[in-house]
Amino acid sequence: MALFEYKGRNRGGGLTHGRREADSMDSLARQLSQAGVIPIDISEVTKAASTREQLALALGVGKPSLVDLIFFTRQMHALTKAGIPMIQGLNLVAESTRNDQLAQTLYNVFEDLEAGYELSSGLARHPTVFNNLYVNIIRVGEKAGKLEEAFFMLYQYLDSDRITLQKIKSALFYPMTVIVAIICAVAFLMVKVIPIFADVFKNFNLDLPLQTKIIIYFSNFFADYWMIIFGIIILLAWRIRKYIKTPGGKIIWHQYKLKIPRIGDIILRATLARFSRAFFMSNAAGIPILQGLTLTGKAIDNAYIESRINEMRLDVEKGVSITRAAVATKLFTPLVVQMLAVGEETGKIDEMMKEVAEFYESEVAYDVDNITKIIEPILTLALGMMVLILAMGIFLPMWDLVQIAQK
Repeated sequence: MALFEYKGRNRGGGLTHGRREADSMDSLARQLSQAGVIPIDISEVTKAASTREQLALALGVGKPSLVDLIFFTRQMHALTKAGIPMIQGLNLVAESTRNDQLAQTLYNVFEDLEAGYELSSGLARHPTVFNNLYVNIIRVGEKAGKLEEAFFMLYQYLDSDRITLQKIKSALFYPMTVIVAIICAVAFLMVKVIPIFADVFKNFNLDLPLQTKIIIYFSNFFADYWMIIFGIIILLAWRIRKYIKTPGGKIIWHQYKLKIPRIGDIILRATLARFSRAFFMSNAAGIPILQGLTLTGKAIDNAYIESRINEMRLDVEKGVSITRAAVATKLFTPLVVQMLAVGEETGKIDEMMKEVAEFYESEVAYDVDNITKIIEPILTLALGMMVLILAMGIFLPMWDLVQIAQK
C-alpha cells in the first residue's frame, strides 16, 4: 500500500484534506466517495518526504509533549461535558493547539470522524501520539456512553504522571549537575593546570612522591591523547545507546537504573505508582484484567518492570490470583500485597489499586523532598576526596620547593 495526500469536499461543501494509505489512487477515490467526500486532488506522497517525516519522528522533533496531551484531554473533557458535538469540539481544539504535529493529527482524526469512524478508531491510527491505554479508555467510554468520564479519568492519570515524572527529574537534576561539574573541573585541571606544575617540578629536579608521579602521568596522558579519549567516549556512548534500543538491552538498562543507590528505589516506586494508577483506571473503565495488565505494562515506560508485569499477566491467565501473581514478581511491598488481597477478596480491586498508587506517590514525594539531604554529604565527601588527592599530589612538592627557596 502507498501513502496518498488528498483534497476534497465533504457533504456540507467544506474543503477537507489529509493523508491515507490505499492500494491506488482509484481505490482511495472510491473510499472517499463512500465516506461522502468528493475528491478534488489526489497525489502520492514521495518517498523523500516520507523519509524526512520518519527521521523527524525518530528524533522526536515536534512530537507532542505530555503537557500538550494533558491540555488536549482537559479541553475534550470540558467540551464533551458542555454537550458540544465531537466533530465540532475536535476542530476547535485542533485550531487552538500550539503543537503543529498534534494539530495535524487532530485534523486527521477530524476527517476520520467525518468519514464515519469512531473517535477511538481515529486516535488508534496515530500510535505515536495516543498510546494503547489512551485509545482503549476512550473506546470503553464510547461504548458505555461515558466519554466525558473517560476524558476526565485520562486527564487525572496524565496529570498525576506528569507530577511523578517531574519529581524524578528534580531528584536527578542536582546530583547529575554536580557530577558533571566535578568531571569538567578534573578534566580542566588535568589538561591545563597540572602540566604547569609538572614543568616547575621538572626544572628543580625534585624527587616527587608516588601520588604526584601518578597525577602527572595521567595529566600528560590526557593532554597528549585527549582527542582519542574523547572519540572513544563518543563511540562507546553511541554503541551503548544503540544497544539500549534493542529489546534485551532496554530491559538490562531499565533494570540497572532501579539498582542505583537511593535513586533507583525512588524510580522503582514512581514507576509502580504509574502502573497502579493506570491499572486502577483500566479497571474502573471496565477493561478486562488481562487486557488491562497488558496495556498498563506498556504505559509505564520501563521494559524491565513491563516484563515482570507480563509474567504477572501470564500467571493470572493460568488461574493464579492477582495477589499471588503480584508476590511472584517481587516488585511490591508486603503492605501493597496485603491491600491487593483485600481488594481481590472484596471485589474492589480498582479502589485498592488507586490506594496503592496514592501510597507510592506519597512515598516518592517524601523521598524526593529529602533526597538532596542524603546526596549532599555523599557529593561533599567525593569532592573532598578529589581535593585531598590533588592537594597531596601537588601541594606537598610545592612545600619542598618552599624549603629549597629558604635555603
